[in-house]
Amino acid sequence: MLRLFRATNFRCLESVELEFGERFNLIHGANASGKTSLLEALAYLGRGKSFRGASTANLTRHGAAEFLLFGELEQGGRRKGMGVRNGREGLEVRVGGEPAASAAALAESLPLQVIDPEVHNLVAGGPELRRRFLDWIAFHVEHEHLAIWRRFRRVLKQRNAALRSKASALTIRSWNAEFLELALELDGSRRKVFAQSLESLLAHGTVLLGTELSFEYRPGWAMEKSLPETLESGLERDLALGATQAGPHRADIKIGYDERQARKLVSRGQQKLLASAMILAATQTAQAALERPLLLLLDDPAAELDRDSIGRLMSAVSALGCQVVATSLDPDALNFPEPPVMFHVEHGEITRLSQ
Repeated sequence: MLRLFRATNFRCLESVELEFGERFNLIHGANASGKTSLLEALAYLGRGKSFRGASTANLTRHGAAEFLLFGELEQGGRRKGMGVRNGREGLEVRVGGEPAASAAALAESLPLQVIDPEVHNLVAGGPELRRRFLDWIAFHVEHEHLAIWRRFRRVLKQRNAALRSKASALTIRSWNAEFLELALELDGSRRKVFAQSLESLLAHGTVLLGTELSFEYRPGWAMEKSLPETLESGLERDLALGATQAGPHRADIKIGYDERQARKLVSRGQQKLLASAMILAATQTAQAALERPLLLLLDDPAAELDRDSIGRLMSAVSALGCQVVATSLDPDALNFPEPPVMFHVEHGEITRLSQ
């Protein structure tokens, strides 16, 4: 878990240092005071990127050349430092005092999930977000998943380049063997973690929305045919479009619900609850595999939810046993099972109020 956090020149945070409690932490303050910037900095420490999609230039405080983030983790009675520096010289990552090759080292050291005001897009948005959702679980559960995913992306890029250049069918087919091998490995990894998380997905969906849902994994090609058959029969279309139309890069999760619930899910609040159920299920699945608590960041979770809904959400969050850092306009809006460590933020300055 994350015990100590420092941020320097990140957005409006010139220099902050916080010591977090092991379970519940609440940061409150007015709008535009720096609450979301703090959560964004925490997420960046664990991901090496902004969950809001911001560029490095926009994350760096005005007038500064770079930003620095540092965290001290505690696990099994031992402490380990991790840090990120980013600016004009590019991203620098260090874990345990040693330089790391990529941001994947951050995710391994500080696995985290975020429920923010845009979380509804996990349900309402395109398939890419749901693929990322599955890949996040697989990254933490299946040790070879990241390597397989990277190799698949590389061969997909090469096959697509051959399609765009209108290469011969023989040349395109020469890419198929490696493509198929990696595609089926990636698909198998996703199927495995989907099956592992399904019970939790159904349970959290029922608790948060009060109705039974269904989740179906779709691999990215029609199940009536094998992927090799699909590639062969779709070769002319691939050539015409200049891109591979079937494969795990087209995978998705289909979410099913009854007609009554479908009408309710038009609202952002209901979409937020469903997406939150998915995030909590992913967190629970990863925690079980890693055998340690994860960090869960909640950015104004009460927004767009009524009192009963926020009560159900916070109850489900509490039951996970993870470390929680939440933000809120109102310090009394969220129901924690025990008093959280309280912080107040104003104009980028953060004050610890309790414990």
